Amino acid sequence: MKKELFNYDNGKTKMNYAVYTPENYKDLPLVIYLHGAGERGTDITHLDRHGVSKLLSDGKEYPAVILTPQCPADRVWDNVVSELKEIIDKVALQYEIKADRIALTGSSMGGFGTWMMGMTYPNFFSVIVPVAGGGMSWRTTNLKTTPVIAYHGGSDSVVPPVYSQLCVDGVNRNGGTAELIILDGMEHNDGINYAYRETNLMERIVKYRRTDFDAVPEFCSQLF
Repeated sequence: MKKELFNYDNGKTKMNYAVYTPENYKDLPLVIYLHGAGERGTDITHLDRHGVSKLLSDGKEYPAVILTPQCPADRVWDNVVSELKEIIDKVALQYEIKADRIALTGSSMGGFGTWMMGMTYPNFFSVIVPVAGGGMSWRTTNLKTTPVIAYHGGSDSVVPPVYSQLCVDGVNRNGGTAELIILDGMEHNDGINYAYRETNLMERIVKYRRTDFDAVPEFCSQLF
């Protein structure tokens, strides 16, 4: 896949990002991958350490345009949701991505960021796939129209699987559709690597299309 490097700068926040494209990307989905805490900073080669970015650097190809942004060193994804959304919108426009085919996944800190982005922009993504993540389970009512597939190592001691369990239960309790896949016996990094390398995660994610673009009220909005 062809790799192109870009820089985002809104005057307050600077972020690197890479975009991977197959030879013909017309009518293909956009898949965003959010990395973990160790890949933050300004050296974009750090993105190649884990997850989807690692597989791409190893020559793996996918039927999708792949966006891999790099979080600033002093931030986490939860701190840069609006900046990240601007990058996603720009890339979707640049590569002529259809609005119903924008999917999001991420691991560890990126798994938390995946939950946060999905809950912040609840009528935007075709599917979210957080790996070894978690989030504000009380806010998961925002995801009632967004499919969720969560993966988590069953023996993860860095981010215990209860973090995913609480969020998945919250989505389903509020009328959404969420699936939790526990990778038995796997620790944090082993579970992440297995999820992306050995399961059909990426094959599943590229098939989703969003059908419901109606606004989803923010949790407790009736009290605002």
